[in-house]
Amino acid sequence: MHLSTKLKFRRNVLPKNKQDFFFTSFAIIAIPLVYWFEIFIVLPHIYRDNPSVIWPIIHTVMGTFISVNIIGNLFALIFFDTSITGVILKSKSEWILCPICETMVPPRSWHCTECNVCILKRDHHCSFCSNCIGYFNQRYFIHFLIYVFIATLYASFYNFYFIYELSEFKSWKMWLNVIFPLAMLMFDYSIKQFYMFLSLIVLVMCAYSGVLLVFHVKLLLRGVVVHERKLGDVYNLGKIENIKEVFGNRWQISWISPLIQSTLSGDGQSFKSGRKNE
Repeated sequence: MHLSTKLKFRRNVLPKNKQDFFFTSFAIIAIPLVYWFEIFIVLPHIYRDNPSVIWPIIHTVMGTFISVNIIGNLFALIFFDTSITGVILKSKSEWILCPICETMVPPRSWHCTECNVCILKRDHHCSFCSNCIGYFNQRYFIHFLIYVFIATLYASFYNFYFIYELSEFKSWKMWLNVIFPLAMLMFDYSIKQFYMFLSLIVLVMCAYSGVLLVFHVKLLLRGVVVHERKLGDVYNLGKIENIKEVFGNRWQISWISPLIQSTLSGDGQSFKSGRKNE
């Protein structure tokens, strides 16, 4: 299966600034680290007294499937380009001139100061992949958020139980270790404190990804991007058509893997007029 016949690789995937470098590095390091923590530390601890191997196997398979999709969608975001670079633009009268790119660009395109190029149907610049989210990669961004939220919510449920058993709440220091694991890690270099820190990271990412997911899904269902959130129904084709516009013709199964081909209906340069939600 192919990702998409219209996708192209970015020429330069390196982070554009310190913020991009930090968040992209964090994502690349944190994903396998958390996977190791949940599968090889938390899971064996939870089922240490349970002779059954069925549930550990189920959790391992589920965790691996989710993690593979997180990594796959992240790398799709990092490596695939949704800018006007290398695109044959079909200039029309309603297009506007980008003074920086010195070319006419289609509606819904905006210039990104970080990427230094205009992005087709630009949503925003994402520091976790050091790339812009636009027409050709919005699918991978939404799926990335979905899987990160599922993974962190799933993991946090078991992490609470793990930390509760790991900690003895008999002193004020232990309470500080649990509430401020990162700060206390500077004074306590034990593996137990490191586990508390990882559990907090997972919980924070659960809340963060959940808020982002709700925000972007609401925009998606309205058929708009971040820059257009104050618009009415200019590009609203109805919920199902809006979903197809982002996830392609095989939107029902596109969530299974970023490798599944799901062709988009347009080219990122022209868009249908919207109507009221049905």
